[in-house]
Amino acid sequence: MRIAISQVGASKDVAANLEQIERLAAAAASSGARVVLFPEGAMFECLSTADELCAAAQPLDGPFVAGLRDAAARHSITLVVGLFESRGPGERPYNTVVAVDSAGVVATHRKALLYDAFGYNESDSVEPAPLVADVFDVDGVRFGLITCYEIRFPEVPRALVDAGAQVLLVSSAWPVGPAKEDHWTTMVKARAIENTVYVAAAGDCGTGLVGRSHIVDPLGYVLAGLAGEPGTACVDVTLERLDAARLTLPLLVQRRSTVLA
Repeated sequence: MRIAISQVGASKDVAANLEQIERLAAAAASSGARVVLFPEGAMFECLSTADELCAAAQPLDGPFVAGLRDAAARHSITLVVGLFESRGPGERPYNTVVAVDSAGVVATHRKALLYDAFGYNESDSVEPAPLVADVFDVDGVRFGLITCYEIRFPEVPRALVDAGAQVLLVSSAWPVGPAKEDHWTTMVKARAIENTVYVAAAGDCGTGLVGRSHIVDPLGYVLAGLAGEPGTACVDVTLERLDAARLTLPLLVQRRSTVLA
């Protein structure tokens, strides 16, 4: 199966962001991609104020998701996109990633572990959700959803792999800062290696964000990547490559659940 990462710099113009998503989705589909991953908050700039995020948030049956569904139907693909999901008047929205195909939303992941670190407090503007292992299938391949900061917690991807995920999709808006770019690339590789799983990571490339979207194979090799500009990159993922990696490095069958003394 061919998958794609599509890197955008989301603005505060929802309609313009949707147009950018549609344009890059069309390019990915023309290259044969069946699943196209976009960054966290691709609907609306993540580093906006709490009031701006609340005002921009939409329900999952709103016009933004409807636009994703229409694009998915036109190109016969599944789109995985970050948005801000409204919860009611005056309520902080969820930071949500949706997987959408021609029929509508097929999977939803609401961010549970919020970016309250490095002097930033995401919980001031976003509501944390219960931590759930959200997975979905496309063409016989199982995908797991992770949002940005959650990649720092090894138990999150492990729970998804335990739920059968063969490809982890990380939707992110990773802020710049000392060592932050190294943290981003290191975490993505580490989660691939320790779980012997593909990891596709799409990062926002807007102001103050690192971009650096990339796809890593189950042994940690970078198969494709983007730098600091909008664009898309495609990779073929195969279950044969995943199975071979797990024979070479059988971590999942060798692990022990007991606590070391």
